[in-house]
Amino acid sequence: MLSRAAELRGGRVPFVHARVVLAESPTSAKPGDEAIVLADGSIEGFVGGSCVEATLRVQSLLALERRTPALLRVSPIEEAPQEGRVTVVNPCLSGGTLEIFLEPVIATPQVAVHGDGPTARALKRVGESLGYQMVDWEGQGSLASDAVVSASHGRDEEEVLQAALLAGVPYVALVASRRRGQAVVESLQLEPGLKALVHTPAGLDLGAQGPAEVALSILAEIISTRPRSATEQLSKAPAPALAVDPVCGMQVAPLETSLYLDHGGARHFFCGPGCLRAFEANPTTYSSS
Repeated sequence: MLSRAAELRGGRVPFVHARVVLAESPTSAKPGDEAIVLADGSIEGFVGGSCVEATLRVQSLLALERRTPALLRVSPIEEAPQEGRVTVVNPCLSGGTLEIFLEPVIATPQVAVHGDGPTARALKRVGESLGYQMVDWEGQGSLASDAVVSASHGRDEEEVLQAALLAGVPYVALVASRRRGQAVVESLQLEPGLKALVHTPAGLDLGAQGPAEVALSILAEIISTRPRSATEQLSKAPAPALAVDPVCGMQVAPLETSLYLDHGGARHFFCGPGCLRAFEANPTTYSSS
């Protein structure tokens, strides 16, 4: 798990590290068992059987979306809400209870900088002090960055901005005066909606003076545009759509990595093979419930 986690971190791939911290018998998992859950719902490692994996998949995807750790308690019986825990009833369990700590691992922001002037150098220096991954603009290789900042003072700006906007880079900025910046943006061969996404003059209006302060204002603007905290996200965004196992009623992530069966023109998702087999043996009983 350690080597796999290091590999994913190196590739800037988001994942959840799941570790069993409590196991009340009878359970197949034991304290210390680990798994990695990727954003597509695939699971590597072992923290329990197929029914536990269904719950793990749902809660891990929520932890990734909210970017916050969670202590997941999976019990075979209904329990009162417990502060500091996410409690889930899993009727498929063999009778034991598991607690699994879910830690989302999100790569630190990567900022691609175009240019080598004083502002560009200051931006790299200040960004590195924040722990950001600051890289030089390398064309297509920079389009997977979280931000692209053109600070070349007139050199190849249009090409950089256009490529970053078309690639959907979350934050695209141009270091220029307001007048020149507007002229550069207007010259882009793009639809108005995309042009409007360019931040120019780059950075928050902090009254910055000198390259270091301008760099600070740009990084502050990048911070202000990134996803909000878990509490704010939950208040603004609806919960992701979940499927319901037609046999046991458990919530299941409707992904290709989950167990499913197509029947009657619809796709049915299941927590484990037992429920899938029960449905397959008598689909009319469950599809009508």
